[in-house]
Amino acid sequence: MKLFLECNMGASGDMLMSALYELVQDKEAFRGKMSRLGLPGISIEYAETTKCGIKGTQIRIAAYGLHEISEDVNEELGGNNYNHSHSHSHSHSHSHSHSHSHSQPQDGHVHSHHINDNHNGLPECLNTDLNQSGTEHKYQGHTHMRDSGNHNDYNKVLDIIKGLELSEEIREHAVNVYKILGEAEAAVHGASLEAIHLHEVGSLDAIADIVGCCILIDMLGVTEITSSPVHVGSGSVRCQHGVLPVPAPATAEILKGIPIYSGQIQGELCTPTGAALLKHFSSSYAKMPMMIVRKIGYGMGSKDFKAANCLRAYLYDDIMLKHNHSAAVTEISCNLDDMTSEAIGAAFEILLENGALDVYITPVIMKKNRPAVMLSCICEEGLREILTHLMLEHTSTLGVRVSTHERTVLNRSTKIVPTEYGDISVKCAEGYGIKKYKPEYSEVQKASKRHGLPFLEVYNAAVFEMKKSERL
Repeated sequence: MKLFLECNMGASGDMLMSALYELVQDKEAFRGKMSRLGLPGISIEYAETTKCGIKGTQIRIAAYGLHEISEDVNEELGGNNYNHSHSHSHSHSHSHSHSHSHSQPQDGHVHSHHINDNHNGLPECLNTDLNQSGTEHKYQGHTHMRDSGNHNDYNKVLDIIKGLELSEEIREHAVNVYKILGEAEAAVHGASLEAIHLHEVGSLDAIADIVGCCILIDMLGVTEITSSPVHVGSGSVRCQHGVLPVPAPATAEILKGIPIYSGQIQGELCTPTGAALLKHFSSSYAKMPMMIVRKIGYGMGSKDFKAANCLRAYLYDDIMLKHNHSAAVTEISCNLDDMTSEAIGAAFEILLENGALDVYITPVIMKKNRPAVMLSCICEEGLREILTHLMLEHTSTLGVRVSTHERTVLNRSTKIVPTEYGDISVKCAEGYGIKKYKPEYSEVQKASKRHGLPFLEVYNAAVFEMKKSERL
């Protein structure tokens, strides 16, 4: 099974966790894992809610009873100035302060869990950050650079993660996601990781978001995760140090190398935590691939737009695995008349190493009768952006041509057959009433040298044994 994340309304830690939560079979097991983490002061609410008539899940995490919130500026085009409960990594420099009227979920159920919530009160330094409006607390999350107050530094956060009740694999994923956040924040502030200090409330609920997503991905057991290009929103967001453009600096830093776009919706749609999770787990970013969908999860944000504010996650089977006889592929090509053969060979190898299905070179004649070559790369659509970038980077071309082709292929497998010359691996292809066998070249070559026989004699012996085994 594979996972495709549709980020048409951005990405955040809580929205991603909510979407993944809808996909897991044993939701109670996940809630149990989260409740046993041992994070002090953390409470988690699992609620069913609707956006534009679509039912989904909204997971809300509070640290010491506080929810991190954000304040978008100038939202005339997209929203109605509702809170945007995207969960930020609280290591960035946003000061999110708009009012967060926490409505109860529509037609939904609420599950609440508390994790070591044994505090009788908040740390004294946090009380100055509270604004009690009705029954809702507001917390303005932002980075402290060597300031006073109750905070966690980067290394302390990593120590917290390493001390949680997690498998080694999940713990490693969580540490690597937080490392992406820390490095982005350090780059934005021009400081070292050791100089980044985080509000205790902020760092704790970011840990819960990140660890929760890592646990869910592990429970789903997916083999590959791809994402759509990321909608980051537009306009500005109000922070402690003033009003900053969307995407926020830390988010923009994390999203380097990832396809992103803005739009008519004014507001912050992608947060640093969401961006870091996508960057760590997604292997590619492209439009939805061909797939056989098994389950869909909707992770809801709190803010209301004209478009449903949700992250949609698809659990699917790769159509190439189920119906290998027909699929579309992308061809990327360029003409080269000013590169050495060694440089072209290096580019050739780089494309293959990064997932190209095939790479080939065709002799051509270019303008002014110049002898040249056309470098062509065949790949799946999901790798189009990455391989286009690599072709532009590692060749002298100023542009590439991209086209889509339908192809028909046979189903493939590999079997090992015993021969009088030793075991030989044979590649098998089948479909449309056709069967083909191709012994592995390197193994046939070694066997022919070892026995002092012609290559074709060993090759034919392997094919014979393969056919014989299928008749039995």
